[in-house]
Amino acid sequence: MWRRKYACWAVIEYPSILSRIWLPKMKIQFNRFSKYAWGVLIFNLLVILWGAYVRASGSGAGCGSHWPLCNGEVIPQSQQVATLIEFTHRLSSGTSLLLIIGLFLWAFRAYPKDHVVRLGASLSMVFIITEALIGAGLVLFRWVAKDASIGRVISISLHLVNTFLLLASLSLTAWWSTGGKPIRLKDQGALLVWLFIGLVGVLLLGVTGAITALGDTLFPSSSLAEGFQQDFSPAAHFLIRLRFWHPLIAISAGFYLIFVASLLGFLRSDQQLRRFALVFVILFLVQLGIGVTNLALLAPVWMQIIHLLFADLVWISLVLTAATALSQSMVSLEAARKQQPSPYADSHSTT
Repeated sequence: MWRRKYACWAVIEYPSILSRIWLPKMKIQFNRFSKYAWGVLIFNLLVILWGAYVRASGSGAGCGSHWPLCNGEVIPQSQQVATLIEFTHRLSSGTSLLLIIGLFLWAFRAYPKDHVVRLGASLSMVFIITEALIGAGLVLFRWVAKDASIGRVISISLHLVNTFLLLASLSLTAWWSTGGKPIRLKDQGALLVWLFIGLVGVLLLGVTGAITALGDTLFPSSSLAEGFQQDFSPAAHFLIRLRFWHPLIAISAGFYLIFVASLLGFLRSDQQLRRFALVFVILFLVQLGIGVTNLALLAPVWMQIIHLLFADLVWISLVLTAATALSQSMVSLEAARKQQPSPYADSHSTT
């Protein structure tokens, strides 16, 4: 009997206890909109992972060079696996567009003018449209399947950057609707520059990762030794030779970002920010381990999907860490420190 009572208590009270531990100084506002916003973010993560499977399985040409139709049909009659995979991705992408349209309309209905949630929803709307246009360009220009042209490399790089900006917009919309404070760019000092460099570094890391994944798909290696030999061969395709840069950028960005995350703990006294920074560091270290495993296993499709998932999670955690750090200016922090009593005041008064 006591077990049932304890289980019921845990189910009811655990979320509130967890929120007090994780967000001790923040007023949680989980309303219907915020739940919807977090749900849209999770759905888009799934759409992105399925898109990676389309690329890794070589199914990008499953609907031919037709867009938005599939092989000239609204509902394709072909039973080929590549067609089903690509058509499923288009359906999920269309659903994502509808969900974000709903997010945009709901934000403007539920929040007042100039509210930061409106900004996040508007940016999400912009980036889902550009996401669709870039995807259409990949199909119409036939930069899919076995294509290894420079045009495809440029397009997938733009695709990756746009995808990350979409995830950032959705994450901030959900975060702000939950009670996160708006970003303040004024009076941030060098911290703004450090975080900007970190964000750009992760974007660059993501671009090189996308190019590396494309090279692994189009030019697979039979062994790790053969892969290293191809990386340094002047006769190898440029996609193979570009693979060398991804791990170097990952290590360099890792050292820099861990340093910045550690520095935030000294510059900001907010416990929520420190937890975000800790989560980011853990995710980044796990992602490095996954990258090494992916390399050792010669980049199987399932490992590429996991690698991309953690890349997205690293990016989202960095965006939320930066947003939390920039929600309070350095000037207000200095003023708050001056208002705090000196730890030596009591000792001087008693002497």
